[in-house]
Amino acid sequence: MKKSVQLSLLEKTIKELGYTLRYEKGNFFSGECRLREERLVVVNKFLPIEGKIYTLALVISTLNPYGIAPEIAKIVDALVQNDLFTKKRR
Repeated sequence: MKKSVQLSLLEKTIKELGYTLRYEKGNFFSGECRLREERLVVVNKFLPIEGKIYTLALVISTLNPYGIAPEIAKIVDALVQNDLFTKKRR
């Protein structure tokens, strides 16, 4: 599956879970937060597409939603369970 398709599926899932998704510029780590009563996911817009996909997959895995689509579960499992971006190199 193309990375752009994966990103759009993850974005759609975040929105279906009731979160507002924002891409912002700045020097910060991406993630999920609450701003007043609004549930928000903020992603650094300067991240490469792989970083955006991993960030959204990580947020979805921490939310642990019930009944997500199988293709979304496959993306999340492939990225988060294997720790592709945090694995220590020897």
